[in-house]
Amino acid sequence: MNRNPHVAVVGATGAVGLEMIKTLEKRNFPASQLTLLASARSVGKKLKFRGQDIAVTELTKDSFAGIDIALFSAGGGISKEFAPLAARAGCVVVDNSSAFRMDDSVPLVVPEINAADVRKHQGIIANPNCTTAITLMALFPLHQAFGVKRIFASSYQAVSGTGAKAIEELERQVGEVVAGQPVTKEVYPHQIAFNVLPQVDSFLPSGYTKEEMKLENEGRKIMHHPSFRASVTCVRVPVYRSHSIAVSAEFEMPVTVAAAWAVLKKAPGLDLVDEPENRSYPMPLFTSERDNCAVGRIRMDCALENGLCFWVCGDQLLKGAALNAVQIAEELLK
Repeated sequence: MNRNPHVAVVGATGAVGLEMIKTLEKRNFPASQLTLLASARSVGKKLKFRGQDIAVTELTKDSFAGIDIALFSAGGGISKEFAPLAARAGCVVVDNSSAFRMDDSVPLVVPEINAADVRKHQGIIANPNCTTAITLMALFPLHQAFGVKRIFASSYQAVSGTGAKAIEELERQVGEVVAGQPVTKEVYPHQIAFNVLPQVDSFLPSGYTKEEMKLENEGRKIMHHPSFRASVTCVRVPVYRSHSIAVSAEFEMPVTVAAAWAVLKKAPGLDLVDEPENRSYPMPLFTSERDNCAVGRIRMDCALENGLCFWVCGDQLLKGAALNAVQIAEELLK
């Protein structure tokens, strides 16, 4: 890999694409050149990178000649079509969609957990689902210490996980409710303002949604733990940014709060925020636009053997997406 790679961001004008550009700059990623790719309707839009204006160009099958690393965040359909073309052109793709995550030939990577898997790539590396990534930042260090068997979890997912239009929808609906006007819906099937929706993604025959099964399926692959089980309810909440997850985890070995604290204090990319007596615990408001995830509310689970409850928050546009992708790109340079 070129030490000063030519980097492309695919889906550069989307919420995650913009965070990718910011993250490359913030982390001083040694890109010799940045190419911004998007659909025809965004062509000519200018985005700032290191004080320069870079014009967005149209994504075509010939876009990848001479590009070393491409960060994709333009949806599964675009990834399926263009990622293999990019890989054939000699470019390494870090893909943020679900298109390749469960493909056996594609590493699925959270660098703090399984960075070594990056080396096995055949041109494409997958970024995990945002809720999975944030949960595992706290769960994996505990798994290393105590051996996780299964978890029961509920997610509290911010609207920006759906995209810019969902942010506008929440803002608009809050205004409509406050003004006593009828509430208009475009993005979600129900009003999201002052409400919570127990549906993220589409339903499977089992009654779980696709999103809910990602934590088990992707968790097994990332942690190299094929018997890991996760029963999850994913909920959309009227929060702009940062996902939260309440987890009850059952371990092979006896666990104490003090032992869990000792493990989590040392965990990379994670802040321990756990002083209930001072009303100090992780909240989406305080993890937004921050690289680290935060864990707190750590207590013995009173309904499980060797069980521990915890609450973890993280910015799903950063650790859940853009930051994780850039960290994978950094691993490629090592």
